[in-house]
Order: sequence, then structure tokens, then C-alpha cells
Amino acid sequence: MLRKFAYNRIFRTTGMLLLFLLLLLFPASKEYSLEDDASSIVSNTVSLNEVYLIDKDGYVARTKAAIYGNDDEEYAKNLIEMLIIDGKYSSKIPNGFRVLIPTDTKINEVTIDDNAITVDLSNDILELKDDALKKVISLITYNLTTIDNVKYVYLKVDGNLLSTFPSSNTTLNQPLKKEDGVNTYYDAFNYKNVSKTTVYYVNKNNNGYYYVPVTKINNDNRDKIRIIIDELTSSHIYETNLMSFLNYNTKLISYELKDDVLTLNFNEFLFDDANNKSVLEEVIYSISLSVRDNYDVKEVVFNVAGNEITKSVLKDIE
Repeated sequence: MLRKFAYNRIFRTTGMLLLFLLLLLFPASKEYSLEDDASSIVSNTVSLNEVYLIDKDGYVARTKAAIYGNDDEEYAKNLIEMLIIDGKYSSKIPNGFRVLIPTDTKINEVTIDDNAITVDLSNDILELKDDALKKVISLITYNLTTIDNVKYVYLKVDGNLLSTFPSSNTTLNQPLKKEDGVNTYYDAFNYKNVSKTTVYYVNKNNNGYYYVPVTKINNDNRDKIRIIIDELTSSHIYETNLMSFLNYNTKLISYELKDDVLTLNFNEFLFDDANNKSVLEEVIYSISLSVRDNYDVKEVVFNVAGNEITKSVLKDIE
């Protein structure tokens, strides 16, 4: 009887040890959500939402702020209010970031129609020089397209569609959209077959890491996902204060776009820790945010040697 009891105890203990070892060898696939990253609960009533502001280096950068509204139009208006210097939402701006719209600028009207939003501002915004106005236009565009289903932005000044930059009379094409680019870097030899690819890099301030989108304009006719991975694995980033956490030995072996899902298959250098088969969160978000700005997909699946490691649900998924 005692011998049988001892055997049963040994079998149970051995089984538990085997199960524990299997869990260590084959960790569960973690699912990332950009919506979770974009909206973090900080209390029972206040949440931090994805916003774009000017960082310490002058980039349009992705961060979070406690901005909300009772409906999409009110939320859009509050986003614009946040971008006004010394505006009523200036206290919401995180440390290390700033805004550019002149103090006296008024919001005349904000309306949403289907997938387009129209913002009418007072002519105080025209006090800005062209370079600053271009950044403001990027700020407005990137902030307002965080709203579900909004893809196009129309900017009016005192009721008239803004068609040129006031300092140079350079044409401003409307509607505004994220595909126009942000923090643009030109690397094109000619104006034929020009492509635009937006890549999210990492920057750092006292509060931690955040993401900076950079649109590279060049004559590269490869698929954008190839350009994204090559840029993030490059040993030379053209702006030294921007970073990528993706190992330079990482190779994108293959990829497939099917049913709103982009599946990426990498070699083992995607792992930060080969033993634990873990991937850095900064790598997941850099790639996922870059995919979101260049592809109309809902999910990114990360494979290594054909085996799913994790997946990232993009922000606009239902």
C-alpha cells in the first residue's frame, strides 16, 4: 500500500515537471494590440489616447494624452484644441513634447462626413512660416486620422479651403491624408517612379520610449514591407537620435497578404532571447505601426522559421 502510494506520488510529480518543461520550451504566443498601446487606462474615468505632438528634436511623434469627447466631432475638436499653444488642453501635453498652432487661433467648425473630416480654423494659423505650417498640417492629419474610419482631412481657413502655403504660394493638395508623409526624408534621384514608405523608429525622453514616423521618399520599387524591414535593420539610420531595436541580422524570409492579415516570416534573429524565444515589444510596435501606415490590414502575424510567435492587432480592427 505504501509502495503504491509512493509510486503514484512520483508519477504525479514527474508529470508536473514534464508539463513545466514543455511550457518553458514552447511559450504561448502573445498577442499585441495597438489599441491597447494607444489607449491606456490610468484611472476609473481617464484614459490615455494615441496623439501626435512635436518632440524635443522637432519631430512629429507618437505619444499619449488624456483627451476625450462625447462623440467623434467633439473628440476631434479637443484634439485640435490640444495643438494650440497655451490652449485649454495645454496641461494634457506630456513632458518633453510641445505644440505649434498660434495662441490666438480659433476653431470655427469641425464636421465629419463619412470617412472625411473638415476643420475650419481662424486665419491666425497663417502667421506660421511654411516649415512650421507643414508640421502643423502633419499634426492635424495624424491626430485626426486616429479617429475610427477617418481617412481624409480637409483644412479650411475662415471658410475657405487652404490651397497654398502663404509664405511661398506652394500648392497644398487636399484632402490631406497620412500617405502624404510626415518627417519626410528625400532620397530620390528623379521624380519618376517615386515611392513613399513610412517607417516608425524609436526615440527616448525622460518618460521612456516613444515612436517617430519618418516617410522616406525614394525610387525604390520593392514592396513596402521589404523597405520597412531593411530600414529597421540598417546599421546606419540617417538621423542619429532615432533608434531601431531590430537586430541587423534579422531577415524577412517571406511574407503573405491574405484576408486583411499580413503574415511575416523571419529568421531566428527576430528573437531578443533565443532561449526564451522572446521578441522585444519595441520591435513588435515599430514593425506593426509601420505596416499600419503603409498597408490596409487588420492584423500582423509574426512567424520565425514558419512557426507563429506572436501577432499584433492593428488599431482600426473592429
